[in-house]
Amino acid sequence: MRSVLLLTIAIPAVVFCALAQEPNHNQEPNHNMNMSRQEQPGQVTQNMNMQGPPSWLPSFHTGSGSNWQPASVPAHLWMTNRGSWDLMAHGALFLTYNQQGGPRGEGKAESVNYLMLMEQHKLGPGTLLFRQMFSAESLTSPHPGFPELFQSGETYHGQPLIDHQHPHNVFAELSMLYTVPVSEKVSWLFYGGPSAEPALGPVTYIHRESASENPAAPLSHHLQDSAHTSFGVMTTGFVIDRFKIEASAFNGHEPDEDRWDIQLGALNSWSFRVSAAPTRNWVAEYSYGYLQRPEALDPGNERREGASLEYNRPLTNGNWATSLIWGRKRKLLDDTVQNSYLLESTLNFRKRNYAYTRVELVDKDELFPRDPTHPSFRIGAYTFGGVRDLIQNHHWQLGLGADVVFYSKPDVLDPSYGNRPVSFHLFLRLRPGLSGHGH
Repeated sequence: MRSVLLLTIAIPAVVFCALAQEPNHNQEPNHNMNMSRQEQPGQVTQNMNMQGPPSWLPSFHTGSGSNWQPASVPAHLWMTNRGSWDLMAHGALFLTYNQQGGPRGEGKAESVNYLMLMEQHKLGPGTLLFRQMFSAESLTSPHPGFPELFQSGETYHGQPLIDHQHPHNVFAELSMLYTVPVSEKVSWLFYGGPSAEPALGPVTYIHRESASENPAAPLSHHLQDSAHTSFGVMTTGFVIDRFKIEASAFNGHEPDEDRWDIQLGALNSWSFRVSAAPTRNWVAEYSYGYLQRPEALDPGNERREGASLEYNRPLTNGNWATSLIWGRKRKLLDDTVQNSYLLESTLNFRKRNYAYTRVELVDKDELFPRDPTHPSFRIGAYTFGGVRDLIQNHHWQLGLGADVVFYSKPDVLDPSYGNRPVSFHLFLRLRPGLSGHGH
């Protein structure tokens, strides 16, 4: 079975590398879903969207699920077309030495990675977009997962996963998105798949431009965007001028620790999200959802809500992306509430240089799962890092980077975590070359 799954990953990887060798692959992507273009079979079209929506409308190619990022975000992807199909691919590979500090910390070599393929085609009055996202982290993460102080969520060998970030599933997304214009300023969308993302939360950190250089997951991941891989999702909604309104029915159970399969279930949970894109540099969203038994070891249901504000500003020789995110979950079984607050930013300057930071405060009640009182602690994590591109061309960007993480916590945690734990990462980052700003 695993050999079949490895072959399933290997075939898209070959396509991914083939796209990297396409001539002129760095042309502007068709960020909008309109497919008007010059027909040049087998070649990348200079203008794949000659009569598309306004330039401030965000792209479904650069976000996650049916979510939006600002229209001006740079696109690191390869693209070409074959007949009437547009083919796109993007991804990232981090080769990292990860050292977590304090008594609960450890040092490991690891690799965070993903590959996303997209195929787009005109279908009737609308446009159809297929997406497949794969990750090999189940093979490249140390056991029981990526070491990360104060992180929690999901399980390993039937036990709660603490101070580690779980690897992503092999089939992180298998979805389709269909959009149909209804009028000049209104379009209808339908999105879903066996592995997809409901209309709940911000753009997941894997795809956020403000987090693009950071190899680590936020500590607030499970309060903000952890539903990005849900095994069974159906979403519908409308884009009305600069606003998007959408609702989802989905399987609320988070993936189990078997990362190689798709665990389909009843669409027992729901959510809705309202988004706005006032300009090509700004996107705001608010979402609310009900999840039935999301955690494998927790019998209770949850209500989650959150809001985010994303800003992106193209620069002459770089880019500046910033996100401000709030996420909250209420556990209905014991009526407890955890909040999370995150501010992250990445500055690309003088083409090859990147400086990034992430500052977050998050409530954690899972650090001591054997304590029957499940005490909650307010944890702060403060990340400062940088990357320098060693190779930067139309095909690839290879960067060398490092970061350091400081923490704040209640003194009662000192016996377990030390007085002042400090963590750091050293890494190489590989991804497709830059295809341009916005659309």
